[in-house]
Amino acid sequence: MARRKRTSYRKRRQNRMSMVMVTVVVVMIIAVVSISSMNLKAKNEVQQQTISSLNEQIANEEKRSQEIEEYRKYTQTKKYAEEVAKEKLGLVYEGEIIFKEEN
Repeated sequence: MARRKRTSYRKRRQNRMSMVMVTVVVVMIIAVVSISSMNLKAKNEVQQQTISSLNEQIANEEKRSQEIEEYRKYTQTKKYAEEVAKEKLGLVYEGEIIFKEEN
């Protein structure tokens, strides 16, 4: 009977140690997962800010592209050709009178 008490005492002690070790491992896993989760949340916030700024840039570039397309259409009109001829080349229509300012 004395041997039974010794072996059962050893088994209980080993069982307790095993439970403590398992608990420590589980707590460590929970800590690592929590820290990783916080890091991922921080990265997610940074990525969301990046996405919003990129979407804003896309909207600005689309607006600019539309303005460039409108200017391209305007440059193909007769009115644009007349303006360029008058301003840069100094051409005028026949019979047109030009007034110049005196300095």
